[in-house]
Amino acid sequence: MKIIRVDQLQTADLHVDACYQGRRFGNAGDDPLPKLMRVDSQGGFRYRGKVRGKLEILVLTTSMNDSDWPDALDPETGIFTYYGDNKKPGRDLHDTGRDGNLILKTIFEDSRSGAEGRRNVPPVFLFSSVGVARDVRFLGLAVPGASDLDASEELVAIWRTVKGQRFQNYRARFTVLDEARMSRSWIDSIIAGAPDHSLAPEAWKNWRRTGRRKPLRAARTLEYRSRAEQLPKDLEGQAMIEAIRTHFKGRPHAFEHCAAGLARLMIPDIAGMDVTRPSRDGGRDAVGLLRVGSGPSSILVDFALEAKCYTPPTAVGVKDMSRLISRLRHRQFGVIVTTSCVDLQAYKEIKEDQHPILVIAAQDIVELLRRNGPGSLETVQKWLTEEFPVGDQAESSPVE
Repeated sequence: MKIIRVDQLQTADLHVDACYQGRRFGNAGDDPLPKLMRVDSQGGFRYRGKVRGKLEILVLTTSMNDSDWPDALDPETGIFTYYGDNKKPGRDLHDTGRDGNLILKTIFEDSRSGAEGRRNVPPVFLFSSVGVARDVRFLGLAVPGASDLDASEELVAIWRTVKGQRFQNYRARFTVLDEARMSRSWIDSIIAGAPDHSLAPEAWKNWRRTGRRKPLRAARTLEYRSRAEQLPKDLEGQAMIEAIRTHFKGRPHAFEHCAAGLARLMIPDIAGMDVTRPSRDGGRDAVGLLRVGSGPSSILVDFALEAKCYTPPTAVGVKDMSRLISRLRHRQFGVIVTTSCVDLQAYKEIKEDQHPILVIAAQDIVELLRRNGPGSLETVQKWLTEEFPVGDQAESSPVE
């Protein structure tokens, strides 16, 4: 990782994935962003200009470790997911202390308003904590929305419940542009109040002119996750998974219905799925169809699902994985859903042999639930009771 020292902040360019160091005095003054970007040292939304006027610069910061509001960067697609600042009940969606949600509403509306509107959208610089003092990592230069998302999916007001109180917050999707460096001269011209956008990166200038986004995509190398990476690290995540195990204890077939529901959260374009009868599963706990494309031109692709309600240290091993692989027909893919993890040897084999298997492990389950509503132990328990009641006769019915 490229490291920019604190004495270099005022003259440094912005390099993707570089670390920008702050001071080490142990207070808010350690934050490197005031020197680096001439913004204040508080909150996730920091900016220059006026919220209800003209914003010149917008800096979005994240710790990447808020389990209730899981900001995330997908390096393979270049899509950055960021949650607004109405994170507690008691306020209107746009009535927040730093006007973060109002900023999101404004820049997304402007980004959809043609070339004239896009000229009102400030450069958006993304930073995340690196876990050392107040040092930050530069994630990239972003623009609102994504080319492969419908406009209605780019900025969504989602509901959350805390202690029985419902409230809304924004989930925003940004595209990180394919630019490795942002010049100090461009940033300084904006700070000085005389922005010289001829110095801006080409991808950003092209988006302002045409609306076309060129994302920074970084394809994965061959990789497999360790056991630790597949299991939740935070206590509430662990409690959420334990609640699922407890709910389905002694009812493995009932868990298959839960696994089918989790697969739907992971793969929204599933067109249909049938949970098979225990005596007739043919080695597959569920079979389904994935819709690729839309309308009359779409096609359906078969897949098979296996569900394993395991408790660590028990893991999905080579035997379990071989069983699923052997049942896959030509042009089918497989899905394995487990409340534990996949053993390293089994994981290595499916990756190295390029078997089309999607792994949904315990950590994935926690992230799926948090992104889609049941984001706490209380809400997970309620979800389990309502969706998969004990003794439900519908356990043998298709999952539509």
